[in-house]
Amino acid sequence: MWLFLAFIAVPLIEIALFIQIGGAIGLGWTLAIVVLTALIGTSLMRAQGAMAMSQIRSSLSEVRDPTEPLVNGAMILFAGALLLTPGFFTDAIGFSLLVPGIRSVVFQAIRSRVSVSGSMNVSGGFTNTRKQPHRPMQGDVIDGEYHELSDDEKRGKRPSGWTKH
Repeated sequence: MWLFLAFIAVPLIEIALFIQIGGAIGLGWTLAIVVLTALIGTSLMRAQGAMAMSQIRSSLSEVRDPTEPLVNGAMILFAGALLLTPGFFTDAIGFSLLVPGIRSVVFQAIRSRVSVSGSMNVSGGFTNTRKQPHRPMQGDVIDGEYHELSDDEKRGKRPSGWTKH
């Protein structure tokens, strides 16, 4: 329902703003401002998008939670789409999403509404963060023996035993 209202309200707001601003400063200046905000927004989006990508890479390589850099990157991408859309209202929202402080407030608001039931662990597996302990199902456990290979055994050209030679 909210999305439907947004699809109706945003174009109506844009039309009203175009009429008001165009009547005050003229058609030529109105179009020039729309094109200029698209160009400025695109360059800002590129610069901030590159910074967001480096933050994502950094958090992944340092095995930190990449949630905030990913959400920042998504908001920067959304801001770029809004800035490329002709209009004053969408430009105002797009430029505001390029401000790091506003993105931080939006991220905190989103985070307070989202409940996470699991997370990735260091080895890349999924960790259950709910209160119940993980109980393996019947047949989940495989018993086995192992021994570590010495350096000589590692360098040897012997077959592994899994295949015939």
